[in-house]
Amino acid sequence: MQYTIGIDLGTSGTKTVLFDQRATPVASATIEYPLYQPQNGWAEQDPEHWWRAAAGTLRQVLESSRVDPKDIAAIGLSGQMHGLVMLDQEGRVLRRSIIWCDQRSGKQCDTITEKVGRERLIEITANPALTGFTAAKLLWVRENEPELYRQCAHILLPKDYVRYMLTGEFATEVSDASGMQLLDVPRRQWSQEVLDKLEIDPALLAKVYESPEITGRITEEAAALTGLRPGTPVVGGAGDNAAAAVGTGVVADGKAFTTLGTSGVVFAHTDQLSIDPLGRVHTFCCAVPGAWHVMGVTQGAGLSLKWFRDNFCYSEMVSAEGLGIDPYVLLDKQAERSPAGCNKLLYLPYLMGERTPHLDPDCRGVFFGLSAMHTRADLLRAVMEGVAYSQRDSLEVLRGMGVSTGEMLACGGGGTSPLWRQMLADIYNCPVRTVKSKEGPALGAAILAGVGAGLYPSVPQACGELVQVNEPQSPSQEQVAVYEKFYQVYRGLYPALRENYKALAAL
Repeated sequence: MQYTIGIDLGTSGTKTVLFDQRATPVASATIEYPLYQPQNGWAEQDPEHWWRAAAGTLRQVLESSRVDPKDIAAIGLSGQMHGLVMLDQEGRVLRRSIIWCDQRSGKQCDTITEKVGRERLIEITANPALTGFTAAKLLWVRENEPELYRQCAHILLPKDYVRYMLTGEFATEVSDASGMQLLDVPRRQWSQEVLDKLEIDPALLAKVYESPEITGRITEEAAALTGLRPGTPVVGGAGDNAAAAVGTGVVADGKAFTTLGTSGVVFAHTDQLSIDPLGRVHTFCCAVPGAWHVMGVTQGAGLSLKWFRDNFCYSEMVSAEGLGIDPYVLLDKQAERSPAGCNKLLYLPYLMGERTPHLDPDCRGVFFGLSAMHTRADLLRAVMEGVAYSQRDSLEVLRGMGVSTGEMLACGGGGTSPLWRQMLADIYNCPVRTVKSKEGPALGAAILAGVGAGLYPSVPQACGELVQVNEPQSPSQEQVAVYEKFYQVYRGLYPALRENYKALAAL
């Protein structure tokens, strides 16, 4: 029996899962790490925490499974996108990584747009200049930390730093590189034009591979730290959402998924390049060679619910610990006490600014319609519904582009909630399924590893063989009608508040 490993480097922690050749999980382990927010709108993490978490979880899965390391065919990596990891000539980390949800680089986005041109930038990178993307972060460091920038010899994305520590190779792959704003997305290679106009040395960048390609092999040093066999192949892997697409079988036209993780994503596969000229959604290379995906992103999806839990649900957290269950199970029961529409209460989930469809780093979260009658259950349900409305915003853009979304799957931590899935089904007015495997991006990374190792002939064939789905949750037409009315009010709130957001940010 041969095995594969998927390492999923998330924002809250790294999860490593060992799978057999039928994609059945054999062992898994998770190690968490902190998020630093030194200023409002900033977000950083320490790459050394990522590496220690990856090495620690690899040791744990190998020890608990007792699988012989020589039977590990390959390893795949998945991870949070857009983070800036800067290394010096010796490969040492120069500063904490500025991660995906950081919003400090608005000025640098203006510079990128001015130097490249908005339309030309979208033609090449398939996206407008965004604070979340890596290029703007790099320019921010160049302007604000010039001495540190001069020491920089290598730029990596979060999962690719773990790759470097495992293999000694500076490498990335097309799906994650698409989110750097430096890749020519139609041609699937670094854009010399963008690099020249932004005066970025291409020598800083890693070699680009397709997701199932082998990018390096486990070094003797990494083997000693992890328990892996030296020489074990490590494939390109994919950004978190591209890996989730593989893990849920969204690798063909007409298939789509919604992720409710720290951020929220509506993601659709397309064999034909499709770019929104308004830049409201992202077009990236996907983990299937020669294909792309289109995705809308909500910055504060699961983050909104976690924020509410941590600040207002202490009793549920204590009770859940005593019962030995996930506290979110108790939160669902609380939210069910409130009706659809939360007694005329709406929530805007803009805790970290927003991408789709507003592209506004200054917008912030709002409860709208709050009155003395509202209870904590109303506020809790409003948070969940507000996130679902924000996902509907993304879906409407994709539908307007003609991208087919006939089959919708739900994944991520929030996708395990039957209540939240039903909200999605009612607010989207379409059936919502889940896959039987709960491993998402880790499974996707492992499938890519299996393709790279020759265990499976291709990504679509592997998914067709390995990914199984559950029965759908169908929309309730009564609830569809209720939610449609509230969604129309929700859509009007951001335009009404746009100038107020700017004024607040300027204070």
